[in-house]
Amino acid sequence: MNLLKAGRIAHSGLYAQRVRINVAATNLANAQVTRTLEGGPYKARQVVLKAIPIAKESPFLQQVKVEAIKEDPTPFREVYDPGHPDADERGIVRYPNVEVITEMVELLSASRAYEANLSVLTTTKSMYLKTLELLK
Repeated sequence: MNLLKAGRIAHSGLYAQRVRINVAATNLANAQVTRTLEGGPYKARQVVLKAIPIAKESPFLQQVKVEAIKEDPTPFREVYDPGHPDADERGIVRYPNVEVITEMVELLSASRAYEANLSVLTTTKSMYLKTLELLK
């Protein structure tokens, strides 16, 4: 595999993991928001990633692409709290469908993957420099 392809693969991975980190952080920040501009509680979002081959002759060489950022279809959490300003006539408050533990795991997973891709880029850069050094 040439070094340019390795760099492209790692770069696409860095971008995808950064998007995952941003979405997880947004979900965590809005985990208690019961009223949004659109009306109703905040809806958690999920990142959809897609693998794309970068060379026809080597289909196992794939970079990642952010296909979409979708709303999580799971239902909202309902909590009985009649004193809350957003409670309905039964005293039920609808909270976002954000699972804090799941988002923390997503955040850790994405940050580790980001570090791994950064390591690949650093190694690729070092190999470029060593190659240039040998060619002198």
